[in-house]
Amino acid sequence: MGYTEGNEKPKRIVFVTVGTTCFDKLVRAVDAKEFKHELLRRGYTHLRIQIGRGTYTPTKSVREDGSLDVDYFTFSSSIADHLRSASLVISHAGSGSIFEALRLGKPLIVVVNEDLMDNHQSELAEELAERKHLYCAHPQTLNRTIADMNLESLLPYPPGDATPVAELINRFLGYPDD
Repeated sequence: MGYTEGNEKPKRIVFVTVGTTCFDKLVRAVDAKEFKHELLRRGYTHLRIQIGRGTYTPTKSVREDGSLDVDYFTFSSSIADHLRSASLVISHAGSGSIFEALRLGKPLIVVVNEDLMDNHQSELAEELAERKHLYCAHPQTLNRTIADMNLESLLPYPPGDATPVAELINRFLGYPDD
C-alpha cells in the first residue's frame, strides 16, 4: 500500500477499467456522487478510471479536505501498473481483464455490460462470483455491491489451474460434464 507524505492516510486506489470497449454505463455509474461518497465511506482515497472508447467524460477532482481524488484516461501502455497499484479493481467482464486482476490477487468487482449481444462474458463473471473469487454487478447495482461487499470473504483464484475455466467453457458450449 502506497503512503503519501506527511500524516496523510495511505493511498487506497480504486481502478476502473473498460478495456478497449465503450462502456459508458459503467463510467457514469462510477462518476455518480453517491458512488464516490460510498468509496470515501469505505476508506478509498483515489479513483482512476480507464474509459476506453467511451464518449462520457467523468468529472476530475483533486483531493481536498477528505474528498476523493478522481482522474481518468482513455488508454494506457501500462495498464498492469494501474492494476498493481489498486486496492480494488472494478472491471468490465472481459476475460483478459478478469484473469489479470485475479492473477495479481486484487479484490475485483466485475460489472456486466447488458448491452452486449450473446454476452458469454457475464457467464464467466457469474461463475467466478459463485466460486467467491470476485463480486459480480451491473451498472445499476454497483453502488449496493460496494456498500455490501466484504473483501475478506473473497477466495484467491488458484494460479495455473485452467480446469475450472475449461469446465465452464465446455458447459457453455454444451459438452456434458465428465
